[in-house]
Amino acid sequence: MKHIYHYTCNNLWNKARPFVLGMLLCSGIASAQSTNPVINSIMTEETTNSQLEKLAHELFDGIGPRLVGTPQMKQANDWAVAKYKSWDIQAKNEKWGEWRGWERGISHIDMVSPRAKSLEGTQLAWSPGMDKKTTTAEVIILPDVADSVAFQQWLPNVKGKFVMISMLQPTGRPDYNWQEFALKESFDKMKAERTAQTDAWKKRISKTGFTNKTLPVALENAGAAGILTNNWSAGFGVDKIFAAYTKIVPTVDIALEDYGMLYRLSESGNKPVISIHCESKELGVVPTFNTIAEIKGTEKPNEYVMLSAHFDSWDGGTGATDNGTGTLTMMEAMRLLKKFYPHPKRTILVGHWGSEEEGLNGSRAFVEDHPEIVSNLQALFNQDNGTGRVVNLTGQGFVEAKDYLSRWLAAVPDTIKNRIKTVFPGQPGGGGSDFASFVAVGAPGFSLGSLNWSYGSYTWHTNRDTYDKVVFDDLKNNAILAAIMAYMASEDPQKTVNTKTEGIKWPAQVKATRRGGLDK
Repeated sequence: MKHIYHYTCNNLWNKARPFVLGMLLCSGIASAQSTNPVINSIMTEETTNSQLEKLAHELFDGIGPRLVGTPQMKQANDWAVAKYKSWDIQAKNEKWGEWRGWERGISHIDMVSPRAKSLEGTQLAWSPGMDKKTTTAEVIILPDVADSVAFQQWLPNVKGKFVMISMLQPTGRPDYNWQEFALKESFDKMKAERTAQTDAWKKRISKTGFTNKTLPVALENAGAAGILTNNWSAGFGVDKIFAAYTKIVPTVDIALEDYGMLYRLSESGNKPVISIHCESKELGVVPTFNTIAEIKGTEKPNEYVMLSAHFDSWDGGTGATDNGTGTLTMMEAMRLLKKFYPHPKRTILVGHWGSEEEGLNGSRAFVEDHPEIVSNLQALFNQDNGTGRVVNLTGQGFVEAKDYLSRWLAAVPDTIKNRIKTVFPGQPGGGGSDFASFVAVGAPGFSLGSLNWSYGSYTWHTNRDTYDKVVFDDLKNNAILAAIMAYMASEDPQKTVNTKTEGIKWPAQVKATRRGGLDK
């Protein structure tokens, strides 16, 4: 009987645990805040019935990365509209421009000599496809020539070969690993060598007479079979994946470990040979969209509170933390608001912006196209620096921001707001993310700055920005915060006044690029 009793109690506890833990967490938060029923309901729902993991799976695993101009970007736009409508929230895709349409296909990269080895690498965005062809060729290194004349004399050597145009990194270990284990003199020596190598490689590129952008084109025009790069992100196994400049032959980022091996083999005269098959499709000119959702205001429908996050991503990974986490935070906040605050005083909008990665284009276009919203904006809250819980909020240079942001933050539970460092009046953001598009025209756009979680090295624009890097407890924290701040901004009897602090140089408005990646 003892064993049966023990089994039964464990079973009952296992079944009850999620509910009990959720209620304990919720009661812990509730004890630190007011008895406002809307805020209490928001916290209870998010701690016991969050939809974030389900949304993340559908977006990151199902749809994947959202490079502007790809079918996956449009698929994500349509998915978001359908999701909002399932929550009884009005939503639409609003066209703002056109882009070069492109779709990634499969890639196979292998070394075939001096031995067989499958290589880790990623075809860069907008790289030309190879149809069904496979190219097998020797790998050579960009030489250190005396000047551009010497480079032109060497250039015929690239014909039919893959050319490596990135520096050989002296270590594949991130600096924190060296700091933990290396002797100080070893670490200092490595850093000095790396700095010298980096400077020397910049000079090597410069002496060709070309830049990092124009050199690949010169090489392909001379008959190179393809371009090999390594844009290491200073962490174990991570590379940053950006755009190709070639128009005819593929450009492939080879992972640091394999790039280093190929480089050393070539340098030592072993003449490595690799085989590359990369498929992609050019799709012509395609329309680009922002996804906009709305909960209509009842008392002041022509004043606006906005939630904000860019929807597009680079496509080395699946855009999970840049900016899938910001996207899902704002979607979840809207779900919470619709469920517990369905008739706000002011209209609550959310903007999921396109082409942020190419220059804040979607949000800049929205600012240009909707002066009636921008001029009547109560506040905008944007999140776009990873999966971490929000820990920073600044006034973006607005004199009165301290008054109203502090007033709204006072309603947020202590367990969330006590972690947030505020700086007033702060400095206006000149770029970096979509709130800056609004700040540039004097509108109150604010960045919800998140805890780092090694964002810069491991997920920002990298091949490892995937579902498994998401910290859902922090996202729940942020969804609660965004929902409460939007609720408080909507309820505030006062319209925000936004005076620019004297003595601060204000960023200029930049026009959106509405035709991207297309020949003029």
